[in-house]
Amino acid sequence: MAEKTRFTKILLVEDNPDDILIIERALKEARVINRVWIARDGQEALDFLQHKGKYEDPALAPRPGLILLDINLPKVNGLDVLKKIKEDDNFKRIPTVMLTVSKRDEDIVKSYNYGCNSFIQKPLEFEKFVELVRQIGLYWGLLNVEAPTNAG
Repeated sequence: MAEKTRFTKILLVEDNPDDILIIERALKEARVINRVWIARDGQEALDFLQHKGKYEDPALAPRPGLILLDINLPKVNGLDVLKKIKEDDNFKRIPTVMLTVSKRDEDIVKSYNYGCNSFIQKPLEFEKFVELVRQIGLYWGLLNVEAPTNAG
């Protein structure tokens, strides 16, 4: 029996419209075909995951297989979002990659202490950003095996 190919759903949590466009363009240029949902602040990301507010309908907010999370977000910052995700048994196994311009050691240490799976600094050059996104998409979107959602 042939195994079905699955493409991981990606939740991008980013408030900067320019960065969103760059990331979407980089995903397209890197030929990453995974479906991407966008939350523009930390509270929206939590609502998406918990099916609250405008995301009450689970069809509007499917469970992501990967979260790309910025740190500097309005309403709830990315570190607090990360902490809440990793403290929740329903979401703690979702790979969460901090994708940020921050180079602060404090942010890196907190991110790993709170349970991020990777901390990646956004490159300034578009070509390097495309390559980075391609690698993220390849590894997390195709190669990484997700934990079953009903795993204990």
